[in-house]
Amino acid sequence: MPSKTCPEPAVADRHDRIRVYGARENNLKDISIELPKRRLTVFTGVSGSGKSSLVFSTIAAESQRMINETYSAFLQGFMPTLGRPDVDVLEGLTTAIVIDQERMGANVRSTVGTVTDANAMLRILFSRLGRPHIGSPQAYSFNVASISGAGAVTTQRGGQTVKERRSFSITGGMCPRCEGRGNVTDIDLTALYDDGKSLREGPFTIPGYSMDGWFGRIFIGSGFFDPDKPIRKYTKREMADLLYKEPTKIKVEGINLTYEGLIPKIEKSMLSKDVDTLQPHIRAFVERAVTFTTCPECDGTRLSAAARSSKINGLSIADACALQISDLAQWLATVDDPSVAPLLAALQHSLDSFVGIGLGYLALERPSGTLSGGEAQRIKMIRHLGSSLTDVTYVFDEPSIGLHPHDIQRMNTLLLQLRDKGNTVLVVEHKPEMIAIADHVVDLGPGAGQAGGEVVFQGTVEGLRASGTLTGRHLDDRAALKPSVRTSRNALSIRGASTHNLKDVDVDIPLGVLVVLTGVAGSGKSSLIQGHVTGRDGVVGVDQGAIKGSRRSNPATYTGLLEPIRKAFAKANGVKPALFSANSEGACPNCNGAGVVYTDLAMMAGVATVCEVCDGKRFMAEVLEYKLGGKDISEVLAMPVDEAERFFAAGDAAVPAAHAILTRLADVGLGYLSLGQPLTTLSGGERQRIKLATHLGEKGGVYVLDEPTTGLHLADVQNLLGLLDRLVDSGKSVIVIEHHQAVMAHADWIIDLGPGAGHDGGRIVFEGTPSDLVSTRSTVTGEHLAAYVGR
Repeated sequence: MPSKTCPEPAVADRHDRIRVYGARENNLKDISIELPKRRLTVFTGVSGSGKSSLVFSTIAAESQRMINETYSAFLQGFMPTLGRPDVDVLEGLTTAIVIDQERMGANVRSTVGTVTDANAMLRILFSRLGRPHIGSPQAYSFNVASISGAGAVTTQRGGQTVKERRSFSITGGMCPRCEGRGNVTDIDLTALYDDGKSLREGPFTIPGYSMDGWFGRIFIGSGFFDPDKPIRKYTKREMADLLYKEPTKIKVEGINLTYEGLIPKIEKSMLSKDVDTLQPHIRAFVERAVTFTTCPECDGTRLSAAARSSKINGLSIADACALQISDLAQWLATVDDPSVAPLLAALQHSLDSFVGIGLGYLALERPSGTLSGGEAQRIKMIRHLGSSLTDVTYVFDEPSIGLHPHDIQRMNTLLLQLRDKGNTVLVVEHKPEMIAIADHVVDLGPGAGQAGGEVVFQGTVEGLRASGTLTGRHLDDRAALKPSVRTSRNALSIRGASTHNLKDVDVDIPLGVLVVLTGVAGSGKSSLIQGHVTGRDGVVGVDQGAIKGSRRSNPATYTGLLEPIRKAFAKANGVKPALFSANSEGACPNCNGAGVVYTDLAMMAGVATVCEVCDGKRFMAEVLEYKLGGKDISEVLAMPVDEAERFFAAGDAAVPAAHAILTRLADVGLGYLSLGQPLTTLSGGERQRIKLATHLGEKGGVYVLDEPTTGLHLADVQNLLGLLDRLVDSGKSVIVIEHHQAVMAHADWIIDLGPGAGHDGGRIVFEGTPSDLVSTRSTVTGEHLAAYVGR
């Protein structure tokens, strides 16, 4: 009888690994690694160790670049150009879908409903079933205005010119009063100018509105005003021209220009954007000069009266968007019409996905710019949960951000579901609860920055625990409850708080101690703090908002460190400070201070080559001859924070202002970071800590920190707790919104909100010490904290 042998696997079935050879992107040190496909792989390591460089900048970036190359050159011209990562070989790649922590766009017209297509489906539903019928789906859109027009149209027919009268009309759903924004603005004219001054004297107090440049030449040369007459003596016509005149073509000094009144100019340049995205000095002006009030015509719904009048089962589209999504899903189940059955099924699935992913407490009308990083990331997941695609690589950047321990289990289930459909799931993560579900773990390190970029372990979770790496040693770390807590002598009182889902909350937040606010996502923590604490005198808020910066920005420019350094160089050498800025007079003329020369190759990825003139140092040769403490400006910017702190501490190079900033950077664990490293190359955790270090320099008695453990490795959490203790011991009050149990255990006082999310939350369910919360186990947080500390 012939022996039975197993058949050889088909060649196509052998490609079961993603192979990376010779990866050198950012700080990666020529690493090679093989990752199993159709498995869940978690990447760990301290912040800055190279996780994002390997996963996002190498694997995901090359996958997306190769997909883009399948399109025609014409289409590629409209797409972002992606350079090939610095890697020798990448094999076995599949289509990569990146779900990162980037906040949603903060456009004032963007809501949860518009970014998830739920609004689009609702508009179609109402255009089919809404009574009275008012028009197409556009009639229910707050981004489409109602317009009409008529005129003569000239066409060529059979060699003859024919004129015809044509008319058109579009019925949109935009509220005409607020133009679909939901609020109207009232501008305080006294904050725009000093009416005792004339134009020549520079009366305007608006940022950037100087009379020295083109702006002044346009106003003075417009001919609408006497430039020597004080504004308070203007006629009604002159005041109308100054404030409200629509764009008008004028000629100044023989040049064709456009004149526009102050109010429309401010509305277009400042008020058309989300206030939170403006530069700090412009935001301060807007908050001082402009009052935002709910539109009285549409009551903040953004929609016209006609759009609000059309209803299905007693609900208008405005009512539907205002409902909590979990309630909206229940209402939708009552709508039954065979003519729109596929639409109802798709919309129901989308809403159920919101609930399943733990975002059922949101409303579709919620502005997307107000979502946290964790909420934004989970919203991006929604469109992939019901996808029929398999053999896709899903790439997640810390999906546990913003999640209470109670919610992390739900996220784990979703990740495993994606894997079990036959997909490869790559997760960058620090939380032990999420590392525990991995099929394969890759640990990078051993340190951060130049001390990282190597694979120090790969294998199973049990293997990581026994490996002796920094992550392995700290994987089972559990912070103990403090034997004694600080006591407070006074408190910050909040009475009748009712922002968003808060239910008339009264609470006294103790001062002079470490207070932790916790509760499930959507329970009302941020509403309580942002609505009733930040904004008070002496309160310094550090939120999760991403720091903005181009490749010309670096830790020295962002923190304000470069200013005292430039002045010290200028004073030591008797020259202008501007020479010591690569963005100003000291810039290398060949590369304009970028250090590299970019060659644009149209639809292909541009090529960056190190500048041959300055050799990548970014400064002119003559600037590098000026020294401070024996070093030139490029050598100073190449220093890591720890070395620079010692350099500016004493001796010829002593600069107290610079030393103070460097000390704060070292305090938040960024001692390894180079002063001149571009912000665009920093990890999420590094950016968060740079922001924290910058705010620590502000004068204030109360610090409010929103999830400061974001992006922090287990080993760094202990350093953060030490920093919080030092802040409290120096006389500050620290309020932390946090889900990390180590921070809860270390608190002097805990305020727990809940019991659920959305309209099921908004109440104080516990106030007291961590030990009381653990012993009573009266809340979901208490259960998880007790399990964490082993009680």
